[in-house]
Amino acid sequence: MRNYALGPTVVRIEALHAMLVAGLWLALVPTRIAQPGALFAGALFMGVNFLLLSCGIRWVLTPFAGKGRVRTGILLLILKMGLFLGLVAALFLRIQLDPLSFTLGFSSLLIAIVFERLWTLSVGG
Repeated sequence: MRNYALGPTVVRIEALHAMLVAGLWLALVPTRIAQPGALFAGALFMGVNFLLLSCGIRWVLTPFAGKGRVRTGILLLILKMGLFLGLVAALFLRIQLDPLSFTLGFSSLLIAIVFERLWTLSVGG
């Protein structure tokens, strides 16, 4: 995937992610299978994590980036990893969230990525 194609792909994945989470919320919260706070926390956590990762990779892999930009990209990736590990630890050790609901929100991004790639391959992209 070329660098210029990363932006629209990320936007499509995030939009599909938001639609999947909204669908899960509409379908599961009234039945009390999922807790809305934990569902949205998992979705927000993965959405922000994915955006930080995509921005970091875009900066690191920019073909003609100067050394300052590459360093910034690497620092962004390290910050993302630190936030990821720190927040996961805080969420599961300090804050009482429903693990099923959090996992549904968390994994909906992975499903959105698979759907987006299948759609892109089916239209010949």
